[in-house]
Amino acid sequence: MTTIAVTGHMDLTGDTIPLVRAALDDLLMPYADGGDLVGVSCIATGADSLFAEAVLAAGGRLTVVLPSRDYRRTKVKPDHAALFDRLAEAADEVLVLPNDTADRHAYEAANAVLLQRADRLVAVWNGEPPSGKGGGTADTVLEAQAAGIPVDVVWPAGATRRSAE
Repeated sequence: MTTIAVTGHMDLTGDTIPLVRAALDDLLMPYADGGDLVGVSCIATGADSLFAEAVLAAGGRLTVVLPSRDYRRTKVKPDHAALFDRLAEAADEVLVLPNDTADRHAYEAANAVLLQRADRLVAVWNGEPPSGKGGGTADTVLEAQAAGIPVDVVWPAGATRRSAE
């Protein structure tokens, strides 16, 4: 069994979403239908949900890690709620961390759980360095590398972020 966790940008542009999804499908293809794949995701909008969908499409099992008890209520926007709920329902396991509030501490704790469970990390990441706030994609990549966890970076040609526009 291979457990692959995901970290990645939430603010992918509309044109980037199908590029990333195709790249994730290609990356997960070797695990398809073997029953040996477990994907671990926080199922946030963007990279996390695209990865979770790709894991399920490949015949894998999904583990969802929610950073806090209030995450669904306070952080999931209406345009992401249906997909979030569908992915949570499809998950074999939903782990809700014992944080009351979805804040930077909760995100760092969720990322630590992702890395504890991961044999590999997929990073939907444009390669930019950490912001200095902590808990972001670049921080998680650096933590994985420091722990000796192999990292597969997914950033297809032409991919962009909304914040970069």
